[in-house]
Amino acid sequence: MTMTSQPTVLKPGRPWEPTAKERGQKLLNFLISLALSVILLFTTGLNGKLGWVIAFFISFLSVTFIAEFRRAGRPAAQDSILTSISRFAIFLAIIPIVSILLTVISKGWRGLHWGLFTQDMAEATVNDPIQNGGMLAAISGTTIMVGIALIISLPISILTALYLTEIKGKFARPVRFLVQAMSGVPSIVAGLFILSSIVYPLTGQRNGLMGGMALAILMIPTVARTAEEVLLLIPNDLREAGLALGATQWRTVAMVVVPAVKSGLITAIILGVARVIGETAPIILVSGGGEANNLNPVSGPMGSIPYYVWKSFLLGGTEESTQRTWAGLLVLLVWVLLLFTIARYISSRSQKR
Repeated sequence: MTMTSQPTVLKPGRPWEPTAKERGQKLLNFLISLALSVILLFTTGLNGKLGWVIAFFISFLSVTFIAEFRRAGRPAAQDSILTSISRFAIFLAIIPIVSILLTVISKGWRGLHWGLFTQDMAEATVNDPIQNGGMLAAISGTTIMVGIALIISLPISILTALYLTEIKGKFARPVRFLVQAMSGVPSIVAGLFILSSIVYPLTGQRNGLMGGMALAILMIPTVARTAEEVLLLIPNDLREAGLALGATQWRTVAMVVVPAVKSGLITAIILGVARVIGETAPIILVSGGGEANNLNPVSGPMGSIPYYVWKSFLLGGTEESTQRTWAGLLVLLVWVLLLFTIARYISSRSQKR
């Protein structure tokens, strides 16, 4: 009776993963760096949390360089230095973001209550008990003004992006330059422009429509630039196929190009909304900052979340006003994060397709 040997199944290796010895060396480097940073704190003028971070960074770079130099020579040591600096830069970038999130959440949730979303500040002040008054006027006003900004900026932004990517006329370069320049315009300039060109000489009143127009000026460059980048990702083969079938240029754009980047355009719109939803300076200048819930954008002042936060902080000074400030910041932060999450989800779905 003959015995048949089973074929050996080779498991795929993962050479990019560190070995147990390399993990141990990294842990040893970390512990030595930690000890050296403590010594530096006691022997130099460094103190506090920032001083410890600087001391640990210097110690870790030195220890890592020496360890890698002994193990694999100078090139590996230089690579380790660059890798450590990159990781430290990422760490420094994450610290303020995490700190802001934790601070706003820890202080903002105390001011949350049901009346915050169902009452306005028409019969309450920022120093009243937190149960009196709420953000209804601010939330509805922000929604209306952002909606007005979308109605104004969306066709302008999309048509501008189509002009830059599809028509490519002789004014394409100056138009692209203007769009890029508008991205760096301070938000208060948009408010002053609406105030000096429309409010003072024409209407004479500050309302939600003026606030929406100011936000539209800030939204146009964000949506236009993002939409342009999305349209540039479409291969020319699709455009040429549409033209080869006898379609006109604009029919090809409407029936082929735009449907292909629909999810990308939605992402551009969401990013544009997230860009302007927290703007404070132009809203304070041109919307009037109403306390009562006002759903008519052309009649009377209109509140907003940034105005609610600004007024609670400026006119307060009590524990109640501070709670209102942090609660308003929390609502605004959650709103912005939700918009970015939706944009990221839509973008990831389009990439999978």
